[in-house]
Amino acid sequence: MSLLPRVSGRGMIAAVAAVAAVAGGFVGQSAAAPTAVQETALQQRLDSLLNDSRYDGSQVALVVRDATTGETLYDKNGAERLLPASNTKLFTSTAAMHTLGPSYRFHTDVLATAPVRGGQLLGNLYLKGYGDPTALESDYAGLAQQLKAAGVRRVVGNLIADDTYFDHVRLGDTWSWDDEPYYYSAQISALTLAPNTDYDSGTAIVESRPGAAAGAPVQLNLVPANGVLKLVNTATTGAAGSANTISVDRDHGTNVVRITGSMPLGSAVEQDWVTVWEPELYAADVFRRQLAAQGITVLGKIENAATPSGAARLARDESMTVGELLTPFLKLSNNMHAETLVKTMGAVAEADGSWSAGLDVVTNYAKTLGVDTSRIRLSDGSGLSRKVNVTADSITDVLIGAQKESWWKQWYDALPIAGNPARFVGGTLRSRMQNTPAANNLHGKTGSLTGVTSLSGYVTNKDGRKLVFSMISNNYLSSPRSIEDAVGVTLASWSDQAPPPAVAAPLKAASTTCESEWNKAC
Repeated sequence: MSLLPRVSGRGMIAAVAAVAAVAGGFVGQSAAAPTAVQETALQQRLDSLLNDSRYDGSQVALVVRDATTGETLYDKNGAERLLPASNTKLFTSTAAMHTLGPSYRFHTDVLATAPVRGGQLLGNLYLKGYGDPTALESDYAGLAQQLKAAGVRRVVGNLIADDTYFDHVRLGDTWSWDDEPYYYSAQISALTLAPNTDYDSGTAIVESRPGAAAGAPVQLNLVPANGVLKLVNTATTGAAGSANTISVDRDHGTNVVRITGSMPLGSAVEQDWVTVWEPELYAADVFRRQLAAQGITVLGKIENAATPSGAARLARDESMTVGELLTPFLKLSNNMHAETLVKTMGAVAEADGSWSAGLDVVTNYAKTLGVDTSRIRLSDGSGLSRKVNVTADSITDVLIGAQKESWWKQWYDALPIAGNPARFVGGTLRSRMQNTPAANNLHGKTGSLTGVTSLSGYVTNKDGRKLVFSMISNNYLSSPRSIEDAVGVTLASWSDQAPPPAVAAPLKAASTTCESEWNKAC
């Protein structure tokens, strides 16, 4: 079978351009390309999948390339800019592995400018963060234990929360106000805290359990315990078998969290993640509680300020490596990890812990991978921003270019794996393409926003040929995500040496609750 070369300038393959008027093509796309070149069977099959009524009035791009040679096997609208959602993390994660390196560790320090005499620190105690998005309550407990071992028993001054390693811009460009209470849109701070080993930094968990009898208040618990979030509980216990209508929301601009609705008698504990306003004060509050648990009293209050120059370090906590962070980051599509990495790249490479500095680093690295960066726009690291515009071409450039890097295998293994039910293996793809040739084969990054779905990654076909692909869909009313899965299965089952496999209908996800990659049930 002859394969069509990629057109210079990321143009459409001639044969594909000839059928661009098929539903899903962009209005105004020229259909006057030469018709002498025959479409391959694979191109015809992919065309048929994209010729779906869900693309009427919306847009789709799909590019498939040989992972080794870079040769383009299919190109539909590959040069068109689209909103990629979390496929943006492919740019961020590769740049972080290159710029920071897989062995880079974040750290959190405890410092003082005053001496310790007779167990008393005669001044303020400073808790300074350097961007660790994986810091847990246990890490702050470890810092407190180090202080106890150093002989500190009382702090005469204040506990100062210092997050000045990053700028004070907490939320990304065009992030939506109504997403702010939810764990996937937490504030970005250089000093923060995650409630468990999903590492959703800047959040706490509200646990709800029914009362002892119908009509009784719902019982609440905060994880970790803290005095920053103020719970206002009007939720009640409903009769056994009644609907669960519990809702947990934080008031904008405050740390007031309102729990409303009803929870049926006898139901299991429910966990709801909620973001925290000013995470550095939250981290300091949890740290102060851990100091108290070690018998260390802080006489003053918690404030936020910069640590004076010349302060002596009394304790340090170090995070997992960036290479290890890739697993929770990419498997669970953690937005906060992406933004923390962006600001850290800015701080490390340009001494500026801001989005603008970090995104310059990300864009410059993408350029070294062959991306025409004049044709794309990155406005955050996670894809939560609706200003991000990239092309399927640019994503496949990243996928192909990253393979030459020494860290590529670790990064590749951290991508979600289709159809593998293990949460930290299959990740956001664990319920998709199960029991198909793509299962435990396709490694890809998902993406989802309202009106946006994307899937890009690597898949090996039936001949053992490794392919890269990128598919982005925008502005639909009915989700075409099952078409993404059908494309993945088609590529995994394809052979250039045998008759095409039977046409399969677009797959249905195993769980209808998993349309969003940021649903904790997924």
